[in-house]
Amino acid sequence: MSRFKETKTFIKDLIIVEPTIFGDDRGFFMETYNKEEFQKLGINENFVQDNHSKSKKNVLRGLHFQKEFSQGKLVRVIKGRVWDVAVDLRNNSPTFGKWFGLELSEKNKKMFYIPKNFAHGFLTLEDDTEFQYKCTDFYHPEAESGIIWNDEVIGIEWPFNVNGLNEKDIIISEKDKNLEKFSIEKKYFKL
Repeated sequence: MSRFKETKTFIKDLIIVEPTIFGDDRGFFMETYNKEEFQKLGINENFVQDNHSKSKKNVLRGLHFQKEFSQGKLVRVIKGRVWDVAVDLRNNSPTFGKWFGLELSEKNKKMFYIPKNFAHGFLTLEDDTEFQYKCTDFYHPEAESGIIWNDEVIGIEWPFNVNGLNEKDIIISEKDKNLEKFSIEKKYFKL
């Protein structure tokens, strides 16, 4: 029996992973990563860097990617909740420019596997939300890039007007406010 449940999305290779939770009156235990078990799910990655961020409610980070040294990511929330989004930027993909989003939380303990050549972003739904992710390549500041979070062509449905969130109240960095718009003609990654 696998220790992880896999749910495929409509975008090829984009996978929701749910760990098996072992709980009792003391608390719980779960594996968050096991190379052999993930290989059974078709995730054959060598993760080389772990990242951890903490944000207050209404923080929107993204949509980020690296033009070179593209990173696959395994993301999860250890405290709080986020609306997590991945956008397919693989030019030869039938879902190029399409997005998929889901809620990740400390309660549901879901993880989201985002392969290379995707843009990624999230919106925090609670204060003091802590977000962790494993990456398949190192961070290279000279290669960082992104697409504006509210691009009209992509049309992400962020969960505004839910749980007291309002679009006018989002907190976003100056860098992320100035990201480019999506273009169907553009090749986003250097191979």
